[in-house]
Amino acid sequence: MITVVGTGTGVPPSADVAAVLAGAELVVGGRRHLDAARLPEAAERIVLGPLAPALDTVAEYVGEDRPVVVLASGDPGFFGIVRALAERFGSARLDVRPGVSSVAAAFARAGLPWDDAVVVSAHGRDLRTAVNACRAHPKVGVLTGPGAGPAELGAALADGPAGRVLVVATALGDPARERVERVTPAEAAARDWGTAVSVVLCVADGRTPGPMGTVAGRAPGPDGWALPEDRFAHRDSMITKFEVRALALARLGPRLGDLVWDVGAGSGSVAVECARLGAAVVAVEKNADGVDRVRDNAAAHGVDVRVVHGAAPAALDLLADDPDAVFVGGGGRELPEVVAACARRARRVVVVALAALDRVPAARAALTGAGLDCDGVLLQSSRLAPLPGDVTRLAAANPVFLLWGVRPAARTEGVVQ
Repeated sequence: MITVVGTGTGVPPSADVAAVLAGAELVVGGRRHLDAARLPEAAERIVLGPLAPALDTVAEYVGEDRPVVVLASGDPGFFGIVRALAERFGSARLDVRPGVSSVAAAFARAGLPWDDAVVVSAHGRDLRTAVNACRAHPKVGVLTGPGAGPAELGAALADGPAGRVLVVATALGDPARERVERVTPAEAAARDWGTAVSVVLCVADGRTPGPMGTVAGRAPGPDGWALPEDRFAHRDSMITKFEVRALALARLGPRLGDLVWDVGAGSGSVAVECARLGAAVVAVEKNADGVDRVRDNAAAHGVDVRVVHGAAPAALDLLADDPDAVFVGGGGRELPEVVAACARRARRVVVVALAALDRVPAARAALTGAGLDCDGVLLQSSRLAPLPGDVTRLAAANPVFLLWGVRPAARTEGVVQ
């Protein structure tokens, strides 16, 4: 058996763990874990660096039925080494003795429940997924790593939702060095935090815990989408109709960790629906009354949408982070330039809604010119409409062209993270 012991969050090892360590012939772990543990003098020790050589040595000991102990931080089954060990040796060979995870400890220090939190690992990963989760959700735990700590997270959230606070947990489990501090994103960005930070919590300040749910993590998705137009405030029926919105959402594929732009947002119906499905969303709108309308609709549906007041394509230069998906609505002479600007920056897909036939070729050329694979449909629908005498007719809606361009790498690789 390979015994995997979680340590480092302030809970002393139990007697049976001490007995396992006393009988180990190979002990693998981080340097601080090895230095803190009472190990047999004859045991071989491997300081974890590159994982593959350590696993090869473990395999030699396992093949000779010699006892191996792996020391890890907190709960090694939570974004930890148990995954790699199970893939290499099979879960039946593992005896896992979990400690308190750093995420659980951080929320405990902050006095917060965390069954409703989203947890994201930025350790050895692109920080953007964690940033977008923090933008979209009111309670997020971020496992940090080199180049993805409180300063980087705070800087990325400078334009995030108002009222977000970062709870920075440093050296959890070390009585002499442990600190838990509440700072604003700007304060976090201005400091050098060193290398001892293990978890950053991003929470909506002042929001009280909601009722206990039945599913851990983010709340279940909405019970419906492509909502009727009357669920949104809009001006003179200037809103993406629900039939068009349904296919647009299907092609955009908004999800947790994504960043979506709604350019020419109007009422913000697409922006709000993408946010309801878990994505971080930026709505770009040139009209001041439209900006207010988008904000009001987002508030009415309980989601965070960042609204930028400005006309595309120039306003897109204000957006530092490239989007995963973009929806372009509206029209105008600048449409080809707007679509081209969005297509150059989109990581996965751009969806364009067009009412005018004359603008379809230019929009399609803008998508293909940016290297996207383009497809599209003409949507024609008729809704049931009552007539006097308890009868019903079909009322035709205006036809709409929907084009979408998909980046080839996103199509072949599946999920882009």
